[in-house]
Amino acid sequence: MPAQSDDGNRHPSPDLDRFEMVRRAPGPRLRGSVTNICGYRETMRGHFRNVEYASLTVPLVISFAEPFAIGLGKNPGDNDRFASFAAGLYAGSVVIESFGGACCVQINFTPLGARRFFGLPMSELTDCMVGLDDVLGLEGIALREKLGNAHDWNTRFATVETFVAARLTEAREIPAEIAWAYDQILASGGRTRVATLAGKLGWSRKHLLGKFSNTIGVGPKTLSRIVRFNRALGLSRQDQSDWADIAADCGYADQSHLVREFRDLAGETPTMLALQA
Repeated sequence: MPAQSDDGNRHPSPDLDRFEMVRRAPGPRLRGSVTNICGYRETMRGHFRNVEYASLTVPLVISFAEPFAIGLGKNPGDNDRFASFAAGLYAGSVVIESFGGACCVQINFTPLGARRFFGLPMSELTDCMVGLDDVLGLEGIALREKLGNAHDWNTRFATVETFVAARLTEAREIPAEIAWAYDQILASGGRTRVATLAGKLGWSRKHLLGKFSNTIGVGPKTLSRIVRFNRALGLSRQDQSDWADIAADCGYADQSHLVREFRDLAGETPTMLALQA
């Protein structure tokens, strides 16, 4: 789960000579299911640390070298080492560390795209990292070997696109009701009430929760929290620094509610996140 960067051949930071990051937007066959594909390689020994906040990204990491140390909501310990894996949605911060020997390809799926690609209940990936062989079996092992033997990022990206597109072509479609509910939550910025969604579908809240969690990995209420948080974070980085106004705009009860959500979903207060932008 390498650090995020702008599009380009290398990460624009003071660490330019310590690692490289290459990013490719998905081709037409993957659009709507994959947000981007990243290649990451560390070129010098050192301690790399990155903190990711709650998001709607479902990553598949395929590693050819040293594993990452990953802690969900905490600093990783000695037993928190992961090489090739998939990770579902997590409503909290994720701490990722590496030590100069990491090299991987990361495919970032949308929640709906991940459900179609993996073909299993996304609740099985929620709040955890699951090994490549457990989610893709022998196909995943063969893909890892093929990517590891490739000599450049373009070849790796082309191989990944072909593999992902083939699985998506064979995948079952997402239930229309869940796709609709998911789109409603995104379109409303996470402000649509769960009871309203259930009522429009003619379902009970319990039935909606079960179906939604199976497909997305979390319930509609948790998804709404993540959507609201990311919208508030985005507004704060557009020089809209009045937190009371942002809280009201994003549907929080008050500024204190927003602060609590930031601590839960990012591990930081809004002010600290704004300083890090």
